[in-house]
Amino acid sequence: QVQLVESGGGLVQPGGSLRLSCAASGFTFNKYTMSWYRQTPGRERELVATITSSGGITNYVDSVKGRFTISRDNVQNTVYLEMNSLKPEDTAVYHCKASSPSNWYNYWGQGTQVTVSS
Repeated sequence: QVQLVESGGGLVQPGGSLRLSCAASGFTFNKYTMSWYRQTPGRERELVATITSSGGITNYVDSVKGRFTISRDNVQNTVYLEMNSLKPEDTAVYHCKASSPSNWYNYWGQGTQVTVSS
């Protein structure tokens, strides 16, 4: 069955860094666009970054541009989110999402908590 398993979250001080990973299985990973979203209590889930199936195109929400980098390894079936210069407002549960061509199928991981606090 389809699985997306996030890891790498934790507690970090402002200005610190974390690297999130999302390991995928059960579908043809290299055909899917991959995204990272984040959610805080009482707010809608926010799209943070997206990477196309080949990895050739990436997009970011304005608030993380220049600080976060999304990448993927189509051999290891894993997508990453490198987060630098973290701010308290980056605190959220981070989820990865897999989207098939034409968005026929969308799969979500359970999420990993990121807390930025001194």
